[in-house]
Amino acid sequence: MTYITRATAAAGALLAAGLLAAGPARAATHDTQPGNWLYLTVTKGDARSGDTRDTLLLCDPPQGHAKAADACSQLAAVDGDIGRIPAKNVFCPMIWAPVTVQAQGRWGGRTVRFEETYASRCVMTARTGAVFALDD
Repeated sequence: MTYITRATAAAGALLAAGLLAAGPARAATHDTQPGNWLYLTVTKGDARSGDTRDTLLLCDPPQGHAKAADACSQLAAVDGDIGRIPAKNVFCPMIWAPVTVQAQGRWGGRTVRFEETYASRCVMTARTGAVFALDD
């Protein structure tokens, strides 16, 4: 489990933004050898809080968290579009414990940005598979 402060989260976001900004200068490289990666954050709550986890998911080869291979496989099946990951049919208790997730990066030479708040970790996992399983 990785706990980070707001300053660290901001630094990570700046790093990810810098990597995204560097993308066009290396577009030819990405077209011939695509590097699929996402900077992922999971924050308990529906607003910025002190309980944020983050990681850099790399998919060539899969690494970044315990379920990196599963996450990369699920992302490959939907061409990097997290919103298209098929939802699992699971029972989640109706307890309001919001979780906000964010992903920024590159997939197949395209910029990826995703942000969503789910009612609970159970709902998040059912909708996003292994992608945001940072503390498993």
